[in-house]
Amino acid sequence: MTAPALPRGVVHCADGVGVARSLADESVDLVYLDPPFNTGRRQRRERLRTTRAAPGAGDRTGFGGRRYETVRLGARSFDDAFDDYLAFLEPFLTEAWRLLKPSGSLYLHLDYREVHYAKLLLDGVFGRECFLNEIVWAYDYGGRPRDRWPAKHDTILFYAKEPGRHLFNADEVERIPYMAPGLAGPEKAARGKLPTDTWWHTIVSPTGKEKLGYPTQKPLGVLRRIVAASSPRGGLVADFTAGSGTTGAAALALGRRFVLADHSEEAFAAMQTRFAGEPGVEFREPLPVNGALT
Repeated sequence: MTAPALPRGVVHCADGVGVARSLADESVDLVYLDPPFNTGRRQRRERLRTTRAAPGAGDRTGFGGRRYETVRLGARSFDDAFDDYLAFLEPFLTEAWRLLKPSGSLYLHLDYREVHYAKLLLDGVFGRECFLNEIVWAYDYGGRPRDRWPAKHDTILFYAKEPGRHLFNADEVERIPYMAPGLAGPEKAARGKLPTDTWWHTIVSPTGKEKLGYPTQKPLGVLRRIVAASSPRGGLVADFTAGSGTTGAAALALGRRFVLADHSEEAFAAMQTRFAGEPGVEFREPLPVNGALT
């Protein structure tokens, strides 16, 4: 008798820790976590659509003096404040360690507010020797305060379950241009280089096709790099604070399976929109008793 085919992806509207606990030990190749950053305020993003307007009409001017009309489609928001942030974060990290295969890796995406405290917590959960990289994702968009250097980067902590056994597909990572190609020589310049631990990549454009209107949506290019480097083709990628589902989109594009979870109904709605019509993607609300994807 032929075993039923596993789904390409499963999206849960449920607590991420609970979903993680439903999965088997050492069943996951890659865990990416992008939890709320503990900014201490309510995060809100308006959803906009711009349409071409007649000369002299509209409320925006674009390239070549063309006029556009802005239509507000609504807004999404969530509270981003925790009395004990590390207590909130720790169950996600301990479950990630349990779930990862010996060849597996964790990427924890935070910003300057909590990343240094989270690094100490991760050293305790995974072991300090399992720390591989502090990746700096740098961008250039948003407000610029005048009383300090503008904060224009996030930090991604990269840990291996068992350093030395961890998977790292350097040849599958899209190469980038040398900053000084003349110093590299024609052959190397034509081939490009493997990205370093500093990634220059734009944010998701507020008016671009990639934007879903979710407050903390991350660029697909950043997640594609992580998934390509640290998971095998056909492997399982997990994200238990999934937001708009960018991790799953990267996994699908690169031939990996995924399990996503977020307790937010707004996040679940965004992922339903994102994966609508994708064959082999299942939506589960609430979490089934036997909801494991292995």
